Amino acid sequence: MSSSSNTKTALTIMWLLPLLASIVAITPLAIDLYLPAMPIIAEQYDTTIAAVQNSLSVYLGGYALGMLIFGPLADKLGRRRLAILGLSGFALVSLYIPFSASINEFIILRGIQAFLGSAATVVVPGIIREVYGKNTAKGMSYVSMIMMFAPMLAPTIGSFIMYIDSWQSMFYFLFGYAFVILLFAIKYLPETQTSNKSELSILASYKTVLLEKSAQKNILTSMLVSLSFFSYLTAIPFVYLVIYETTEFVFSFLFGINVVALMTAQFINSRYVVRYGSPHMLKYGFYCAFTSAILLVSVNALEMSLFWTVITILPVMGSMSLIAVNADALILIQFKQQSGTATAVIGTLRFGIGALAGPILAAFHNGTAMPFTLLMLTAIVLVGLCQYSNITAKH
Repeated sequence: MSSSSNTKTALTIMWLLPLLASIVAITPLAIDLYLPAMPIIAEQYDTTIAAVQNSLSVYLGGYALGMLIFGPLADKLGRRRLAILGLSGFALVSLYIPFSASINEFIILRGIQAFLGSAATVVVPGIIREVYGKNTAKGMSYVSMIMMFAPMLAPTIGSFIMYIDSWQSMFYFLFGYAFVILLFAIKYLPETQTSNKSELSILASYKTVLLEKSAQKNILTSMLVSLSFFSYLTAIPFVYLVIYETTEFVFSFLFGINVVALMTAQFINSRYVVRYGSPHMLKYGFYCAFTSAILLVSVNALEMSLFWTVITILPVMGSMSLIAVNADALILIQFKQQSGTATAVIGTLRFGIGALAGPILAAFHNGTAMPFTLLMLTAIVLVGLCQYSNITAKH
């Protein structure tokens, strides 16, 4: 009996991290997969590219709204149940999207797809925290490292699907992906503890998390990291394709290299966070990010070649990833009974402040990469101020 039970537990743990990474990956897949098809979708619905791009904004909005609602529900209803519900809903809507009769119906369904999909992804950090406890940052690093294959491969997969078939098949692919992950979730995803404080309303749960002073600085740190990441995502096509006039192939290659930098940082964190702890790893990440960001600003101020921009962006991206995963882990460890709510707070605030990157960069646009590099440096400096005040407050 004991041997059989241990074998079953080992199998469950063996599948758990790849399974959790696969669940989280539905978001970058759903966002990046159809980007190559936007012109074709616009043509088919007899509309503009801008109208199709609105579907991306609606997707992000639906995802953020879903996290707000499903985060606290995960603490009360159980994460396994919510993940299965979310994967089922995401799969069914993905199957229906290709039959959209108009661009408006397409956009609405994308919002619903994101809303339901968030029910699955919002539970992942809570499961990691419950399974790994004090080693939450290590578990999150493993999941993030595996999950990052999705944004690296999604545009290529989308282009291949377009080459052999139509844009509708991209959503059939998403249906198939979600359905397979659903089957694995039903078999291997463990049930976790629900909150004993069932009387707390959703608003009360958010109040508990947001008013916890010891977590506020790390929440703000996570937001600032997101601002830096969104600055990169918003500006890098302009920087590489327009300023440095690279080809689309070179752009895809350079974008992939930066994803590898993120994965490398997660691997390093998973190897050393247990030994040194999340606070120290976050500190090392900040030192590297600050130094690299100053070099990135200097390279662009001196109008140096593409090579130097690429070389300085890599450590900035990797170190920001190091900061983010450890800040998130420190937040989750503090909220054993409200980890779903804490995850929702992190995700929603990230999307909120990340959405400011575009307008800020547009306001300071001058045809160079300086606004983008300075915004990243500013966010990193503010991270340092947050963490410094966090340390002094503890003493």
